[in-house]
Amino acid sequence: MNENVNYLSPVATLAAEDRSDFIWKCYAHVVGAIIAFAAIEVYLFQSGVAAKIAMPMLSNWWMVLGAFILAGWGASYVAHRLESKQAQYAAFAAFIVVEALIFAPMLFIAAAMSPDIIDSAVGVTIMGSVGLIAVAMITRKDFSFLRGLLVWGGILALVAIVASLIFGWQLGTWFSVGMIGFAGAAVLYDTSNIMHHYPADKYVAASMNLFASIALMFWYILRLFMSRD
Repeated sequence: MNENVNYLSPVATLAAEDRSDFIWKCYAHVVGAIIAFAAIEVYLFQSGVAAKIAMPMLSNWWMVLGAFILAGWGASYVAHRLESKQAQYAAFAAFIVVEALIFAPMLFIAAAMSPDIIDSAVGVTIMGSVGLIAVAMITRKDFSFLRGLLVWGGILALVAIVASLIFGWQLGTWFSVGMIGFAGAAVLYDTSNIMHHYPADKYVAASMNLFASIALMFWYILRLFMSRD
């Protein structure tokens, strides 16, 4: 989710064929990013790297959470300001690697608890994301009005996370449920921007934003399943 979208020449003003090409480019890049993310995770587990980094990262969990949030904001911010396609792809690739490393400790614990947890979380995330994207595409509604809600919701979530780390609070199940809803709203917002507001040359940045929102949803769905196990 990013507000730095160029509204001067949105893709919505292009011919139908060009709009369709842009939208499918975005979705193809998102699918490619998900496959690359999964491949990196498989390598991290099979090579033993996941086990080696899990405990050090979990002992500094607040740093992992902070890195998760900042990685999304930072990579998206950079991608929207890069003109070179090569630089945009480099930012996207770096973001995928960072996300894979950040997810590794929680996936390692989830796999140790029960492999079914990861499978269930993946299935729910895919169904939820596809459903939300379908809603945005079928209704063709402009969900840009969600921007304010997402900005304030993100700030409140960050404050809650920091407060829980400082004061030892347990955020619990309802926080995960709320963040899944927040991520769902971000998927709607990003899909709407892809259809209505992005300029035609920013499909890499658009894809990165949607991938980040889907990753956020997966994070909290996985967290919810782990808390219920």
